[in-house]
Amino acid sequence: MKPFLGPLEDGRIPALQQTRVSAFLISAHGALTRQLGVALPVSLHHGWQVEMHSQYCREMEILSLLGRATSWVLDPALGFLLWQWEMAWLPHPISGVADRMQGVLIDLAAFGHALHAVIRPAALLPEGYPDDDPFALALRRVEFESGRLMQAQILFLKGPQLLPVRDAVASAVEWRHSQIRELWQNMLHTMEIDISGRHSLVPAYKPPAPPVAAIAAQPSVAIREP
Repeated sequence: MKPFLGPLEDGRIPALQQTRVSAFLISAHGALTRQLGVALPVSLHHGWQVEMHSQYCREMEILSLLGRATSWVLDPALGFLLWQWEMAWLPHPISGVADRMQGVLIDLAAFGHALHAVIRPAALLPEGYPDDDPFALALRRVEFESGRLMQAQILFLKGPQLLPVRDAVASAVEWRHSQIRELWQNMLHTMEIDISGRHSLVPAYKPPAPPVAAIAAQPSVAIREP
């Protein structure tokens, strides 16, 4: 097992490794883009819808960049891997949420948050790898954009509109994080990349604390007025 992509071929990441990493990222980001496109309304009436449209455009940029910056070769293993990945990205029903559309949006935000928070593609690059390499620049750009997109998803997931279903939100985020981390690490393992945790992050989302009114409603908790 090794901590980075390689060994290098003519000073570059082997094309087969580029293909497999980019195939995973394009599969995941492509599924997120499709789901964002379906969820977007024709006309935007709320701030979170404007943010969703911005995310959709950013995801399109990521897909185009990876597709053009990767040195593609035939990878026989992708037949099964792509099927496994695409099945995993399908919308997941959220238990504890009566509003179906709200459940869809929660799962979509949880999927996006997990994808952007868990995966650190630039961490796969060997130390001292050329900064002007197209594949390296693409991975670094994806990681940079993921950090920006993740903040918007945190704001939505912690928003007051989801406070009544915060337990369902926390469960959805935790499940998506676990799912994507496992698939990402399994893909790295096929290339004998060390999966000690260096290429993944701890979930940044934590459910908001319940308001004082909700705590006061619990008989076991006493709130003293000043």
